[in-house]
Amino acid sequence: MKTNYIFHADPGHAWLAVKRAELIRLNILNKITPCSYQKGNTVYLEEDCDASTFINAKKQANEEFTIKESFKENTPIRNYQPFDA
Repeated sequence: MKTNYIFHADPGHAWLAVKRAELIRLNILNKITPCSYQKGNTVYLEEDCDASTFINAKKQANEEFTIKESFKENTPIRNYQPFDA
């Protein structure tokens, strides 16, 4: 089964939305930096490091996925809480 993810972007940065439970399942929760954000059970992985950590873990697990891009001039993600494992 292929999982779909949304890559949220604004003019300055981007984040990949992933459920916290998946980070735990892939055993990478402790590798995510405070540069990412969180709201509820969703973690918004910052594009420069954390999103790559996640994508590499998915590839190592041989799990298929797709990424859809979403652009907003003013995304609310910057106002979410910084990530805390």
